Amino acid sequence: MSRSRVPFAAHIEAFLAYALAEQGLARASVDAYRCDLVEFAAFVTSHGAKSPADVDRAGLTVYLLTLRRHGRSAATIKRRAAAIRAFYRFLLREEVLRHDPTLDLAPPKLPKQLPNVLRIDEVGLLLSMPDPTTPAGSRDLAMLELLYASGLRVSELVNLDLGDVDLAHEVVRTIGKGNKERIVPVGSKAVRALRGYLLYARPPLTRGRGGQALFTNRRGGRLTRQACWKLIKIYARRAGIGKPLTPHVLRHSFATHLLERGADLRAVQEMLGHASISTTQVYTHVTRDHLRRVYRQAHPREGLRVKRS
Repeated sequence: MSRSRVPFAAHIEAFLAYALAEQGLARASVDAYRCDLVEFAAFVTSHGAKSPADVDRAGLTVYLLTLRRHGRSAATIKRRAAAIRAFYRFLLREEVLRHDPTLDLAPPKLPKQLPNVLRIDEVGLLLSMPDPTTPAGSRDLAMLELLYASGLRVSELVNLDLGDVDLAHEVVRTIGKGNKERIVPVGSKAVRALRGYLLYARPPLTRGRGGQALFTNRRGGRLTRQACWKLIKIYARRAGIGKPLTPHVLRHSFATHLLERGADLRAVQEMLGHASISTTQVYTHVTRDHLRRVYRQAHPREGLRVKRS
């Protein structure tokens, strides 16, 4: 059988192995690629394609339009298009195909959407909710303080090991997207919360079964992303914060509050682990709104309102 006629499943597995081993993509990114490509393959197979070679640009366009008709968001469609494009470039590189049908394939443009952020007083209220006198409350306080102090993604947070935290130098080491390592500074309040958790709360919480995981559940297992999301929602309700709150909102708040206080955009990019500064620049839109409010409240000429007779 010609390699171009091999069914989708074998090519998808080869591509995922390549992405993991040679491109160094994170396991979560590879899993997302798998879901996207399996669904894409199921769609085009149901429309007569038996292998990647049977798919042309028209078929790809039909697939993306179908996603839109089914109510998928522009972000989801854009991610699917990126996965398919990477898959076909791999097949071209491996000389499975001679033509790439994804050339000039235009995914939908994403609407510009400002990130949801908390006010500083809302952050303070949220961080006051956990009870640090209990093992679970001490862990939750350390977790929330660290999220806001470092801007870590929730996947980066739950994957931290004990050896990744250097409290003496107030930094944490994390592996982000693309398997890239970065060192992120941590504020004194987060360090204090982490020290209290590690000294007094983690031992009774894990009962010696926590392994190397920094944050654990009551059974000693590593805290999951889902558990982290659930805990944040619980504390948001207790704090009376009505807006949707996720771990990523704390990441957005971290970046926005730094820029509002004059932090360098490149430094924030480095701390967030963004590959491109254009990704970080979305926060400047938020801070510009803040600066306009400050200007209108503080500038002498803005405060003058002459009444006309």
